Amino acid sequence: MDRQLFHGMLKDMLLARSFEERAAQEYSAGNIAGFLHLYPGEEAVAVGVIHAADQSDYIVSTYREHVHAMVRGVPPRAVMAELFGKLDGCSKGMGGSMHLFDRERRFMGGYAIVGETYPVAIGLGYAIAMQRLPEAVICFFGDGAVNQGTFHESLNMAALWKLPVLFVCENNHYQIGTEIHRHSAVSDVYQRACGYDIPAHKVNGMDVLEVHAKTGEALQRIREGTGPQLLEMETYRFRGHSVSDPGSYRPRVEVDAFRQRDPIKQAEREAQSLYPDAQQLSAVGADHIQLFSAHLQQQDLINEQEIVKLQQQVDSIVEDAVQFAQQSPQPDMQQAWDALNCNRADEVLI
Repeated sequence: MDRQLFHGMLKDMLLARSFEERAAQEYSAGNIAGFLHLYPGEEAVAVGVIHAADQSDYIVSTYREHVHAMVRGVPPRAVMAELFGKLDGCSKGMGGSMHLFDRERRFMGGYAIVGETYPVAIGLGYAIAMQRLPEAVICFFGDGAVNQGTFHESLNMAALWKLPVLFVCENNHYQIGTEIHRHSAVSDVYQRACGYDIPAHKVNGMDVLEVHAKTGEALQRIREGTGPQLLEMETYRFRGHSVSDPGSYRPRVEVDAFRQRDPIKQAEREAQSLYPDAQQLSAVGADHIQLFSAHLQQQDLINEQEIVKLQQQVDSIVEDAVQFAQQSPQPDMQQAWDALNCNRADEVLI
C-alpha cells in the first residue's frame, strides 16, 4: 500500500469517529429524530473493506451504515442532512439514518429490516453474473442477522450459481442486547458457510490492515470466478445498540477492555514515538485507529503533525456537515408523494 492509501484510510477512520460522536450530540439536541445506530469501535471494518473494493463494486449495508456510506464517497454533508431529515440529504430527507442511498456511487442502501441485505445483494450478484461483468457485491450484515432465513437461502443460491458476492459479517458480539453465544448454536459465524461450500475466514476486525488484506484476497478470488466468499469481522461497538440503548446489559469490565483496544486511540498514543520499546507498547491498549497511526509512523509514512492536521480536517468537515444540514430545507408533502409514486404504474393502494 502506498502513502496516499494509508493516509486516506486513517482520515476515514478519524472522520467516522468524529462524525458519529457529533451525530449523537445532535440527536440529544433534538436535531435528529427516529432511530440512530452509531459505529464507534467498528471503524476498521468499513474502512478496510471498502478501501479494498473497486469503485465498480456494489455495497449493500445495514441500518448502521453512516460510515459505510461516507467511506464509499457519499459526502458527509449529504449524510448529515439525511439524518436531519432535510431535502439535501442523500435520500432527500425521506430515508433517515437507516435508509441512506447513493446510486451514482453504487451504494445500494442501508436497510432497517434485519436480514434484508442478503436478497438485495443476491439480486445484484445475479445481474453481474448474467452479464459476465468483472464486478462484485459486498454485503454487510451483523451477527444478529445470521439466524434469519434469508441468510441461509441467499448463501445457498450464491454458492449454487457461483455469484460474485462477498458476505461480510460485522460481529460486534451482541444482537441488540443478547450475546451471540446466547442466540446462536454456532457462535463462530464463518463456520456456517461450510454448509454451503463457501470459503470463509475469521478476521480481526479491530485491525484495519488485516481487514484490508483479507478483503482484497477474497475479492480477488471472487473476480477469478470461484464464487462467493464470507469474512467474519470480529469487532465491538463501544455504545449501545442505538442511542436510546444505555448498553447496561454489558459488563463494565468488558466495555473497558474493548475500549483499550480502540483502534484510533491506540494508534494515536503509539504515534508519539517512532520506535516505542516493549515497555511502552505493553502500557497501552490496542485501539485500532491508534495502532494504525503507529504503524504508519513506524514506516515513516506519517508524522505526529500530519496526524494532528488530519484530525483538524475531519473536525472541520463534520462541523461543515452539521451547518449544511441545519440550513438545508425540509421536504414538503408534494415531494413526499412524488417519492412514493415514482415507481408506481397502475397499482392500487389499499
